[in-house]
Amino acid sequence: MGKHDLDEMLAERDKLNVDIQDVLDKQTDAWGIKVSNVEIKRIDLDDSMIRAIARQAEAERSRRAKIINADGEQQAAQKLLEAAQILAPVLRPCSSATSLRCSKSRANEPRQSYFPSPST
Repeated sequence: MGKHDLDEMLAERDKLNVDIQDVLDKQTDAWGIKVSNVEIKRIDLDDSMIRAIARQAEAERSRRAKIINADGEQQAAQKLLEAAQILAPVLRPCSSATSLRCSKSRANEPRQSYFPSPST
């Protein structure tokens, strides 16, 4: 059992059964005994192993939470970019080719704010 990781012991019992049967067959061949079946029914873990598994599970949950948060931030940034691209022509109606003419023609216009002025 010591040749296998804990995850492997818990997830791949059939493989462990075969490995144990092979070891037993090698040991009992000289006596003329053939082991026909090996089955792991239960694996008892000591408290330190249980704590280690709990820490690993907590770390995995934390990792997944960070990934979910990062995905949410990325989606929010994408939506902000899309909104900026939609609003850019509205906020800056002059194109780059006509920006010089546009700035000259607007130089004499009073400045307009896109935000309401505070009431006095």
